[in-house]
Amino acid sequence: MARAIHVLEEVGIPEGVNVEVNGLKVKVSGPLGVLERDFSHARNVLIRKTDSSIIVEAYFANRRVKALVGTIAAHVENMIKGVTKGFRYKLKIVFSHFPISVVVDENERVVRIKNFLGEKADRIAKIIGDDVKVRVEGDDVIVEGIDIEHVGQTATNIELATKVKDKDRRVFGDGIYIYDWGEE
Repeated sequence: MARAIHVLEEVGIPEGVNVEVNGLKVKVSGPLGVLERDFSHARNVLIRKTDSSIIVEAYFANRRVKALVGTIAAHVENMIKGVTKGFRYKLKIVFSHFPISVVVDENERVVRIKNFLGEKADRIAKIIGDDVKVRVEGDDVIVEGIDIEHVGQTATNIELATKVKDKDRRVFGDGIYIYDWGEE
């Protein structure tokens, strides 16, 4: 198996975004907020900043290190998108008989799903991260924030909280389902 002598990925820095690189720690600040990420687990990778881009590179890389270079570059790109545009997930509340009500509890940072399949106990989904905002508009639940991982995990927690177990999924289609995601 051949090793690549030099693997390089370049991520452009748009106007209005400030990026600080300190070894393998990256801090991105923009109009919507600040994101920090530590890539110190990637020992064979170098991250450096030029005037208009971030360069992620490795020398004498095997296929795992090549993949790691691409992954870190994608993370930095998502951080830049997050502080400029933000991320939004949309979920649809679906029920056939028992009306589901969804309440966002900002104090405890959870989403409470009430009356799911007629259950007396609430189903609870945790909101991940301090910057994530969840709101209910009609039969839609909208999750927004600047960190794609926190927004995506919060949306997934809401979807998994309404997972139907021990019943036929073709008959019991009730739940809250992700139907749209991406940049705001």
